[in-house]
Amino acid sequence: MHGYMETCLLVLLRDRQDHGYSLAEKLGDFAFGEVNVSMLYRVMRKMEQHGWVSSAWEESESGPQRRVYAITDVGLEALEERVAMFAQRRTCIDKLLEVYEREAKG
Repeated sequence: MHGYMETCLLVLLRDRQDHGYSLAEKLGDFAFGEVNVSMLYRVMRKMEQHGWVSSAWEESESGPQRRVYAITDVGLEALEERVAMFAQRRTCIDKLLEVYEREAKG
């Protein structure tokens, strides 16, 4: 589904900032398999270009600096729009399945 990963990332960032590897792990909650981290960073750059997220380098106690992402006000608006879109699609898909099951029983 178009925009699904971006929407999932916005959900994950809605309440707290996070770094890429952590976000990749948490995407498993949304039925993603193993996430290619370099692809995730490409998506995050695209989201930053849209103004949906901001990023900053953060010192790490256990290793090198890491880039931390946070949702912006524009990102919150995009999240609300996308959630509404997915809710509408779910309604359409539920209707399709309802008709399919009714027709299958014939």
